Amino acid sequence: MVNESASPHQQEAQCLELYAPSPLFSWAELQSMAADGVLQPLYGRSFTAPGVSVTPRLRARAAALTVPEKIRTKVVAGRMTAAWIYGCGEPPERLSLLVDAGHRISSLRSTRGCMLHEVKLGKFDVVSMGGMLVTSPLRTAVDVALHVEAERALPVLRLLLAHEDLGVRLRLVMLAVEASPRVPHKKAALAKLEVLA
Repeated sequence: MVNESASPHQQEAQCLELYAPSPLFSWAELQSMAADGVLQPLYGRSFTAPGVSVTPRLRARAAALTVPEKIRTKVVAGRMTAAWIYGCGEPPERLSLLVDAGHRISSLRSTRGCMLHEVKLGKFDVVSMGGMLVTSPLRTAVDVALHVEAERALPVLRLLLAHEDLGVRLRLVMLAVEASPRVPHKKAALAKLEVLA
């Protein structure tokens, strides 16, 4: 509940779920509040208040803040980054961003703190969440199976499958991997999925 007798500046501060450097608080002020336990680090230069429910939308917003605004609509958070956004993995050291083969990737190469992957994306492979494009849960599971080594992939795949609300089914993931046209690591991906069967 917002204190209506508070100044507009204080009211705005009370309403925030996500804190990042802005005219409201500087980076130094945010770090100081985190050191005092007033805020908790979320990702990059983003923080939340203790007790705030960290949702996929909130993680997507935090990820979006680390991507330069001029390219935010051209990239899609994928692989282990998308798994983290869905609450099924650890925060990534560097964001894994997918660029549809239809976009020119050369202008995006200088993006710091991100790994760019040129891929083909279907119209059902991407969802919009918290100001960021993110691969769908099914596409995320397929990409993790195909592109992440088993040791890191299996715990994430188990969590993606266990989250009922994400709607990821093992059979669908296997069918999607099998239908992938001539992709490297297809056999290894199917072997990982067999372990989960």
